[in-house]
Amino acid sequence: MERTDIKSLPLDSLTEWILKNGEKKFRAAQLYQWMHQKLADSPDAMSNIPAALRKKIREECVFTVLKQEACQVSALDGTRKYLFRLADGQMVESVLMRYKHGNSVCISSQAGCRMGCRFCASTLDGLVRNLTPAEMLEQIYRISADTGERVSNVVVMGTGEPLDNYENLLVFLCMLTDEHGLHISQRNVTVSTCGIVPKIRMLAGEKLQITLAISLHAPNQEKRERLMPVAKAYGIHELVDACAYYFEETGRRITIEYSLVAGVNDSGQDAAELAGLIGRLHCHVNLIPVNPIKERDYRQPERQAVYAFQKKLENHGIVSTVRREMGRDIDGACGQLRKRYADK
Repeated sequence: MERTDIKSLPLDSLTEWILKNGEKKFRAAQLYQWMHQKLADSPDAMSNIPAALRKKIREECVFTVLKQEACQVSALDGTRKYLFRLADGQMVESVLMRYKHGNSVCISSQAGCRMGCRFCASTLDGLVRNLTPAEMLEQIYRISADTGERVSNVVVMGTGEPLDNYENLLVFLCMLTDEHGLHISQRNVTVSTCGIVPKIRMLAGEKLQITLAISLHAPNQEKRERLMPVAKAYGIHELVDACAYYFEETGRRITIEYSLVAGVNDSGQDAAELAGLIGRLHCHVNLIPVNPIKERDYRQPERQAVYAFQKKLENHGIVSTVRREMGRDIDGACGQLRKRYADK
């Protein structure tokens, strides 16, 4: 018998499951609260749930709880990088970043990644599988339980391509922002994609109020193809058109993620070309000095070159910021900690 992944069920689906199993309807709300507000790590922790129902959950359901395998704490800024073990032994990374405006957690959406971006450690060993909604939620839940602190912002920007796990992502977003769960505002949620154009257009149709971040990283098609294989499937102008459509449908400004690689995409000409490419978009550019990984020879530009690039964008009327680097001393880049454990 296939087990029900009970922590991946939105409240309406959980209510159906409860009624199907001969329980009273109010039990669904109790269960949901235990799993998604009180962050119960076992059915046995749910003290007002009847023993028979707890037994049924143990025997007939998957009750997802991630195991913390490692936690690195930055001596520079207190950023906490977690490595969690899934039930099948796969590992995923998550990061807690503390800001003045609140705690932000960056989560993974897949175990591994098949997108092949040249500067990213997450993709080096390919895609293993998608994460379930519960496995995505649990990264936030275990970090909240570990620190005793509320999470106010969530970024789906860790290992994996979220739009490559589209259906599970939608369920996750529904449950994360549900008033019966953590009730995080959709406006405090960011989903990052390398540019799967059909899924961007589908997401626009959902009319959510999340922020969409586009990993662009190049000012033209030729350079983007060298850095990001996905560009061979979806051209850069096709991607910009999809971004414009997303804004039209949702009213939400796009974030353009641009990793600066010394001698590759960081020249004044690159900046001018980028400004010309995205000038018609309602967007904000997040400049990210590339995080070097040992498997590639990409280097960070000098700080002077980073700010010269930003100045060039601003001269063309493009709003941009340079991302504050956090957790650099603790395998800060996506996939580095997971890769190191896998290599062991």
